[in-house]
Amino acid sequence: MVKVYLKYMYGFLILVFMITGTDILNKMLPQESVTALEFALRAAGNNRVELEKVLRRYHANAVDSLKYAAACFLIENMPFYTYPESEQLENYKSYYIWLKETRSRSFEQLADSVRQLFGPIDRMQQKRDILEVDSAYLCHNIDWAFKVWHEQPWGKNVSFETFCEYLLPYRIGDEPLTYWREMYYEKYNSMLDSLRSSDSLDCEDPFVVAEYLRDRLQDNSSFYTSVSPFPFGHIGPHYVQYQVGRCQDLTDFEIYLFRALGIPCATDFLPLRGHTNAGHFWVVTWDKNGEEYTSDFMGKLEKIHKSALYNDDFSPKIYRYTFSVNRELHKQMTAYGEEVYPFWNFPKFIDVTSTYGHSFSKELSISLERQYHDKRKGRIAYLCASRRDNWVPVDWAEYDARHLIFRNVRNGAVMRVATIENGLLTFLTDPFYIDRQSGKVHYCTAGTGKQKVVLYAKCDFGGEDLFRERMLGGIFEGSNRPDFVDADTLYIITDVPARLNTVAGSYSDKAYRYLRYKGPADSHCNVAEIAFYEKGDTASVKGKPIGTPGCFYNDGTHEYMNAFDGKTWTSFDYSHPSGGWAGLDLGRKACIDHIVYTPRNRDNYIRPGDVYELFYCDCHWKSAGTVKAASDSLVFCGIPENALLFLRNHTRGVDERIFSYENGIQLWK
Repeated sequence: MVKVYLKYMYGFLILVFMITGTDILNKMLPQESVTALEFALRAAGNNRVELEKVLRRYHANAVDSLKYAAACFLIENMPFYTYPESEQLENYKSYYIWLKETRSRSFEQLADSVRQLFGPIDRMQQKRDILEVDSAYLCHNIDWAFKVWHEQPWGKNVSFETFCEYLLPYRIGDEPLTYWREMYYEKYNSMLDSLRSSDSLDCEDPFVVAEYLRDRLQDNSSFYTSVSPFPFGHIGPHYVQYQVGRCQDLTDFEIYLFRALGIPCATDFLPLRGHTNAGHFWVVTWDKNGEEYTSDFMGKLEKIHKSALYNDDFSPKIYRYTFSVNRELHKQMTAYGEEVYPFWNFPKFIDVTSTYGHSFSKELSISLERQYHDKRKGRIAYLCASRRDNWVPVDWAEYDARHLIFRNVRNGAVMRVATIENGLLTFLTDPFYIDRQSGKVHYCTAGTGKQKVVLYAKCDFGGEDLFRERMLGGIFEGSNRPDFVDADTLYIITDVPARLNTVAGSYSDKAYRYLRYKGPADSHCNVAEIAFYEKGDTASVKGKPIGTPGCFYNDGTHEYMNAFDGKTWTSFDYSHPSGGWAGLDLGRKACIDHIVYTPRNRDNYIRPGDVYELFYCDCHWKSAGTVKAASDSLVFCGIPENALLFLRNHTRGVDERIFSYENGIQLWK
């Protein structure tokens, strides 16, 4: 029986919701004898008078009947929203301003600077919307939401139900309460003037409007980074306008923008992405016929059924955030009278996995012979995805040993099934995945046969393919003139580098004073490290670094000197796509026997000198040994065949990912 403490799991979905008492939704959802509205008003305590002002205002006039219904919708769901408040937290958000102003890609250094400048965030006060929202704020939000719904030509094709869920909400998640609608409207609405007066564009279609707006708002200075000085929730409408930061921040900007202009939209998300250890967020909107369209931040809007954006992402499930709490889902899960994993304690989302329609199984049946034969009390079985060596519940089903079935599960991801026993995640199965081609379930059950494994990385570096491919066609040259007019070719890179250090023999037996690597066209001369060796020497030749000055972001962090600093985790990223080179002036002539080069990378290869430990999954993670790397590869013997593996770097870094070892290759899962 395998047990994993829940406190180590699913960090990005940890609840910040605070309320007196222990059973959050059991105490917060009304009993059948009390309406949701009355229950919310009772929960408001002394703030009830503010909420009743809103209700009286819209109930007094029959013309405002829809506004009254909208106010009821917001108030009924208001008890389930909280936000952190801290002066230090607001100071930390200066990070986003500095990111935009400096355009620096030294994210870690900038985050460290923020922490050093403002000091640690020691305490935050959790505020509850139901106790804080006043009548002026709520009425302002409702009136402005109705204003854009009624005045914009496309509003006629937005139903009241869609309006309430995906246009009316005064907030997205746990950001501070802010007056944002008028600010966004005044700043961006005029951009749609030409659309509204157009004879050729359908200004009554919300999708056409969203696409038109997207085309005019693409900002070449916007960028993504997962690095931040603090694990922020939603940072709020002011800071997301800088259009830098995490995918959640970039998505939030689009949500505020669209809703302020009357375009209904929602956030779809992957709890965990396949091959990585994080989730992902993006925007979805609708056309006038109800067809759904999706895009990553300000990218091309595509029909969900035809979109290839997430076809290759192996996350088991896709969900859509709603403003309303999913009371039906909560009722289903609490019917068993047992502890519920936190993600479902507060279910403000719906399952949209099948909507995307790419390679998923309508039913995933776990046969009895594949289940561990322990006695379980839990009636809820969780389908878990991987984050590093932990397992995170992403779906659930009623646990019936003979009929254990999960529905609408995407193929490709490695998963396990577990129940919660005494607060612990307790596994029912070995890891497994659904083959994307055959649709068959393959279990990663450790076999009795043993094998030797040779490892070159601790994490999937598929996201770095661009860096490695940029070296194809790169040329190493030798010359006795500093302008390389008489250069001879020492080596041409014809294969994508597969490891940290690639050794290449020199074509020439002549001696040269000047040596260089010349990047191919459109490569920005991306290279991390270059070393030239004379025959029989174990130390590379030394010289003065020379090359084309200037790096892509002009911040001095990726200059040509990085290629000779002995650090494989720093790199050259030339400011122009073509024409870049990095070399050495030896001050003497030398005959080069071989060259060792390293592609630009994110430091997930095996780094010599670091200490690594390999684990294999046999019901639970078992250590196969610890070793200090002497080169850019590791060798472990006696590893069970077919077992799921995980390599931990005890020296540095957190980017580590599960994998299998098949035919001498690490296959990331």
